[in-house]
Amino acid sequence: MHRLPPLNALLMFESAARHLSFKAAALELHVTQAAVSHRIRSLEEYLGVALFERAGRGVRLTDAGRACLPKLREGFEQLAAALETIRRKKDDTDLVITSPPVFAARWLLPRIPDFATSEPNIELHVFVSGKMVDGGTHESTGFIGDLDLNLQGDPSGVEIRLGAGTYAGRRVDRLFGVACTLVASPALLAGDPPLAKPLDLARHVLLHDDAMDRAVGGDAWAKWLESAGIREQVDANRGPRFSSNILSLEAATQQLGAALALRPLINADLSSGRLVAPFPVEVKLDVAYYLAYSEAIAERPSVIAFRQWLLAQAAAEQ
Repeated sequence: MHRLPPLNALLMFESAARHLSFKAAALELHVTQAAVSHRIRSLEEYLGVALFERAGRGVRLTDAGRACLPKLREGFEQLAAALETIRRKKDDTDLVITSPPVFAARWLLPRIPDFATSEPNIELHVFVSGKMVDGGTHESTGFIGDLDLNLQGDPSGVEIRLGAGTYAGRRVDRLFGVACTLVASPALLAGDPPLAKPLDLARHVLLHDDAMDRAVGGDAWAKWLESAGIREQVDANRGPRFSSNILSLEAATQQLGAALALRPLINADLSSGRLVAPFPVEVKLDVAYYLAYSEAIAERPSVIAFRQWLLAQAAAEQ
């Protein structure tokens, strides 16, 4: 391959030739006029030929400058086309997913190996954020893995949302509804004191979390206790508070108390016996989980493949 001059020098030459002005080129490229003049002079020395004739305050192209300009512009267009091909190829094989924390940890991640098997060429980047819950927090984004993401309206990935399903500028698919239920470690049921009936909660620790309160639109424990008919007998305000449902569920597995969780997210925990739902009391919620994504990416192969797979997985929960 022929040795080429610095790309910046060629860019400055093309801009100056288009405007017939070093000053205009400097403004367009956000550099100083002196930088443009120096780069073009270096390019001329490199080529051994003058590209501009300096005439007072202005410049005009030499015959050599006029001769090379069309091919240079064609080269830049080809370079831009090549980079666009690379970008589109990456869009076809990379997919960013942003999800509420507990959905990612309890429901999505255990299923990702299945997606990887069915779509080995698509690389998923999974992020979590409380802002994926309607009315959620605006704290800095949490993440899984070594990546970080600015979630201020970024339309380049898909979102899993818990809410009413109305998201402006997004296509939306409903995944499944949810219900709030009580869970605890199996050891807690036979402990001292035992947790044999809902009223026994008066002698047990209640594990609170902000995410569950947002999901139910209020005090989650107060609503569950009311559904169980024991709101007056059990103090709904007792117990430690966590910022995430992931933390309150982990505390429950460590036998620190009883927590509230969303079904079907904890179905795997119940099937494995890691947690139990000892009482049939559930609080049905008006919200559901949805897949949302912008029109701009709806036809990308990676988005289509993930959507089809996710809807099939969600249908198995119905």
